[in-house]
Amino acid sequence: MLDADIRVPAEAKAALTALAAAEGLSLRACLIRLAGTAGTAGMPPASAERACVALHAWNGYAPTTAEQRALDRELDRRLAAQGSARAG
Repeated sequence: MLDADIRVPAEAKAALTALAAAEGLSLRACLIRLAGTAGTAGMPPASAERACVALHAWNGYAPTTAEQRALDRELDRRLAAQGSARAG
């Protein structure tokens, strides 16, 4: 596997390094894991798709695309608020 250099703002590197440390990983290992679990634009990761199928089979939960987007926005808002609380 060839290595690559990626330019990111110092704040992003610091946040990723802290995330990696919290998980007991190196930054490299954290990024490799993140890349392996991330989906491509417009397509959820396979694990998220499996979770949706399992939830639907288990209890009939099947959010619409609009509901999924709203839930994603809410999760993003909560994560941003949590990050702000830790920084302050």
